[in-house]
Amino acid sequence: MPTKKIAVVLAGCGVFDGAEIHEATLTMLAINKQGAEYQCFAPDINQAHVVNHINGQEMDESRNVLIESARIARGNIKPLNEFKSAEYDAIIFPGGFGAAKNLCTFAFDGVDCTVNPDVEKAIKTMVEDGKPIGALCISPVLIAKILGDVKVTIGQDAGTADAIKSLGGKHNVTTHGEIIIDPNYKVVSTPCYMLDATISQIAEGAENVVKAILEMI
Repeated sequence: MPTKKIAVVLAGCGVFDGAEIHEATLTMLAINKQGAEYQCFAPDINQAHVVNHINGQEMDESRNVLIESARIARGNIKPLNEFKSAEYDAIIFPGGFGAAKNLCTFAFDGVDCTVNPDVEKAIKTMVEDGKPIGALCISPVLIAKILGDVKVTIGQDAGTADAIKSLGGKHNVTTHGEIIIDPNYKVVSTPCYMLDATISQIAEGAENVVKAILEMI
């Protein structure tokens, strides 16, 4: 059997303005440990803003999402506009505020957010091709914005769960490591750092998402 290939979409580098590094790295580890291959992608756009990760303050500088994501990918990354669903068996979106700031504008605009066109195209083409989608942490909001009537989890945060419902989605309350599967859209989600989690609990969630996705392929 050919090795299964999974695209991992990053949103920068760092929880407050990009991809959550633990979630991204442990997703890649889970893919590798379970015998599949990954390719990282990120949109070639400027970040919404840059945050000092020591004090949480916004900084007076600009950074590029693709260039910052390359730090996590060790340089092996492609612009998201080059993603072709025919070349991959599944796609996974780790969390971090970058998913809600750079991949879409949910962090700023709530349910009225807009989605990056390359992100929207990637998700829609995977759905059209009947291929699985993984979503960690806050990224299920992104999926709900695009697909509407989809079953997901972000854990237990009532405000975000209500937003998902407003977008037409169905939210399921979960705890550490648990996954929710939408069999119609083949979407697998887990809460990760939407809960007060340890790095081991993040690893468990990532492993469970990847396992479920590989079983669907």
